[in-house]
Amino acid sequence: MRLIWQFAAVAAVAFIGGQGAGAVQDQAWLTLVVGALTAVLALFVYRWVVRRTEHREVTEVARRGAGAAVGRGALLGGALFAAVIVNLALLGDYGVHGLGSVSGAAGLAGFMAAAAVTEELLFRGVLFRIVEERVGTWIALTLTGVLFGLSHLLNPHASLWGALAIAIEAGGMLGAAYVATRGLWLPIGLHFGWNFAESGIFSTEVSGNDTKQGLLDATVSGPKLLTGGDFGPEGSLYAVVFCVLATIVLMRLARRRGHLVPRRRRAGRVDATATVAR
Repeated sequence: MRLIWQFAAVAAVAFIGGQGAGAVQDQAWLTLVVGALTAVLALFVYRWVVRRTEHREVTEVARRGAGAAVGRGALLGGALFAAVIVNLALLGDYGVHGLGSVSGAAGLAGFMAAAAVTEELLFRGVLFRIVEERVGTWIALTLTGVLFGLSHLLNPHASLWGALAIAIEAGGMLGAAYVATRGLWLPIGLHFGWNFAESGIFSTEVSGNDTKQGLLDATVSGPKLLTGGDFGPEGSLYAVVFCVLATIVLMRLARRRGHLVPRRRRAGRVDATATVAR
């Protein structure tokens, strides 16, 4: 029951924020404001509903250390996507033709902040955390990764390969970021950094969503397996490889810290949420 209440509460904020962002999508600075407000409201609602349904301190979104963890995640996400772009550029599949739009990048920052926060609260904060308590870390990572990938089939230009790539690269890496830190700040920063680099800086498609132009006026062309085609570089084999490598590193860190929950043992709440993101 708590899963339903928590998921519904955050999903409602995400829906309202999405509608608001859609209504002002042609006004970049308003999109930035609406996105930021949606992110803040989603965090407030998540903290409130978890406290009410689980009667505990919501340590996975504790304020202490939040800024540093989000910053590290954003840098890592941006660096990983930049590595994808560098490889495409070396092959001649990514070209920059000049500067794009600063206001467009600002609007995308707001939109991606809202998306990163709400999706991480829903998929890692609610689904992964509660499923992990029942079936352990590895099964939860697989199940929620698949669900995360399938949810992207609703996007324009979606494909089965694109959904599979998202499930492997994002579902795995973002879940691993939560397990390694037992907090949501690192995955939120990682999610935002990747998406903003993809759209706000390098001006490529994000999960087939026809995103607006960011800081660079650029084009992507070449084999779909390497570029992701209309779905965007998230469907690139490079993205899958780099994110899998990051997932391995994060899961090894989680194991070293003793954060893995074994299968067929109900995880105690202290095990699942006591360690604040570092």
